[in-house]
Amino acid sequence: MAEVFDQCISSPVGWLKISVTENALVSIAFCGHEEDSSAKLPELTETVIQQLNEYFEGTRFTFDLPLSPQGSEFQKKVWNLVAEVPFGDTTSYLDIALRSGSEKNTRAVGLANGKNPIPIVIPCHRIIGSNGKLTGYAGGLDKKRWLLQHELRYSDRKNLLF
Repeated sequence: MAEVFDQCISSPVGWLKISVTENALVSIAFCGHEEDSSAKLPELTETVIQQLNEYFEGTRFTFDLPLSPQGSEFQKKVWNLVAEVPFGDTTSYLDIALRSGSEKNTRAVGLANGKNPIPIVIPCHRIIGSNGKLTGYAGGLDKKRWLLQHELRYSDRKNLLF
C-alpha cells in the first residue's frame, strides 16, 4: 500500500483531515480539531486544498482530482453514481439504487453512502430521502444542510428535493 500523507485544514464546516498518496486523494474526514500534519506533503495536497477552498468560496462546482477511495466494488459503483449528481442538485437513495441496477438496494446504497471516504468531493451530501428529508451524514446533518444551502446559493440549478 502506498504511503499516505495527512493535512488538516479549517473550513466553513469545521476541520477537515485530507489524506493523499503521491498520486491520489484517498480520504477527507471531518475532525473536531486540528490534528498534526505529515511533515512531508506531496504536491497533490496543495491542489486538493486549493480546490476545496474554491468550492467553499463558491467558484468551483466540480472537482478535478485523482481519487482512490477504498471500498467494495458495490460501494465504488455507488460512489461513482453519487459523483454524477451535479452541484446544486439533490437526488434520492432510491434513485441511486435504481441507477445501480436494483430498487431493492436502497438500504445498501445508504450504507455505501455512509462509508464514502471522500465527502464533499464525492458529494454524498446531495443524496437525501425520497420524501425530501435529510438523512444520515458522516459529518452530521448540520454539515449536510450547510453544504446543500451553500450550493443552492451559488448554483443556477435549483433541483433540491429538501
